[in-house]
Amino acid sequence: MARKASIRIKKSPIPTLIGAGITEQWYFKHLKTLKDYRVKIRPRFFGTETANGIAKRIEEVLQNDGFAICVFDADVSTWNELELKKWNALRRKYKDNPSVLLCDSLPSIEYWFLLHYENTNRFFGTSRAVGEELKKFISQYDKTEQFLQNPKWVADMIGEGRMEEACNRAEMFGVEGESYTNVYKAVKLMGNK
Repeated sequence: MARKASIRIKKSPIPTLIGAGITEQWYFKHLKTLKDYRVKIRPRFFGTETANGIAKRIEEVLQNDGFAICVFDADVSTWNELELKKWNALRRKYKDNPSVLLCDSLPSIEYWFLLHYENTNRFFGTSRAVGEELKKFISQYDKTEQFLQNPKWVADMIGEGRMEEACNRAEMFGVEGESYTNVYKAVKLMGNK
């Protein structure tokens, strides 16, 4: 009698988040818990602010047949010509790679947070400027471990359908405005996994 061949269905890899700092790390850590997202969040994949650093992390994930979601601020490329060239090269390299999702924000992830409360893509010269606007809605907002580790700020921000509104606003504005964010792509992907 012939043996039965075992069939193994390969699951899609759990996405690994790569981010520029503690703000992204804590935000996505809270989202993972609050929304029960299927995503890997490891401290070693956070804290690099350069295109080269992000590229190294992406390659590490890809070598393990993973899926990389990269969340980073684009504001450094507005004042550093060399870094702009590196970011553009990174975007070109991974543009058509189905295992990499680049989610940049200009000037910073705080703009993504602001879209939960306000329908705007006006110019914010710095991440500090958008952070000050965000404080109108999250009065205690601060880029410190002490503030960020409390999940309440994320729970409040995504409540009452605001995250869906932020996704719609970010998608509608696209990347053509004075400020933009692609973080909604990561949120949508994690929501569908």
